[in-house]
Amino acid sequence: MLHTCKMSSSAYKLSVAPEMDILEYSKKEWRGNTPVAKSMRKGYEAVARKFASIRQVRGDNYCALRATLFQALSQATQLPCWMQSEDFTMLPENLLSKYDWIKQWQLKEKPSRKTGEISDEIKEYLLLLKKKVGKWKCVSDIKCPVEKQEACDELFKNEEEEYRLYEALKFLMLNTAIELYNDEKNRRRVPIFSLLLFACDTSSSPCQLMHNHLNQIGHSGGLEQVEMFLLAYALQYTIQVYRLYKFSTDELITFHPSNPEEDWPVVTLITEDDRHYNILVRTCQETML
Repeated sequence: MLHTCKMSSSAYKLSVAPEMDILEYSKKEWRGNTPVAKSMRKGYEAVARKFASIRQVRGDNYCALRATLFQALSQATQLPCWMQSEDFTMLPENLLSKYDWIKQWQLKEKPSRKTGEISDEIKEYLLLLKKKVGKWKCVSDIKCPVEKQEACDELFKNEEEEYRLYEALKFLMLNTAIELYNDEKNRRRVPIFSLLLFACDTSSSPCQLMHNHLNQIGHSGGLEQVEMFLLAYALQYTIQVYRLYKFSTDELITFHPSNPEEDWPVVTLITEDDRHYNILVRTCQETML
């Protein structure tokens, strides 16, 4: 059975733990001599040639969103172009005026919310996301490592706000899915993952994607691989993932999207099973894996 390392909420008050040396983390989590444990330790040793530290992420069904957002915000130097748009916070209202089925969006905190209030709730979450990005830009200017660490941690201490941020990300993913779906229908060029996404029986349209996938994220499941691509496109970030169970194969490092845009920032995560994600930090001297 594949070992999954997860951080319990009781162990840490923060949803993203402080930095830990990668090799120390590996020895602590994989002490046995089974083939899987040996392979995992070798995988961590390889990653340690490129990154010095790991930050453990709370293991719930939001962990992929949590890890990606934390990395994205920690590297933010300015508001993303899509967030600077005047229409950014009007997305819920604009989409609801076109797609009535979005009223069935399920909010984590208020699953039985009246449909007429969905627009206002999501707009509030998008405003919160914009506010957090603005705050993180100030954090990036702090020179003292200890002060920067404290400032970063402060932004991820409010559990209620965190979940609202993840719902905002999910809504951005829905918006991106609608754009890609319409582009395909209008015979415009779309990325391969989009074709695969809408070829699935459970996500043949944005409406089905919302009902069967996005509404479930954070509740009964996390992000599937194809949804990691959707998240990358929604944020306009390249998500680089070290997949340790793929050690010794060409799939050890996966990029979402497969052919990254040159001007997109890169966030780097690590997973042992494509279900739980942690964060890699502090790049070492370049070494070929």
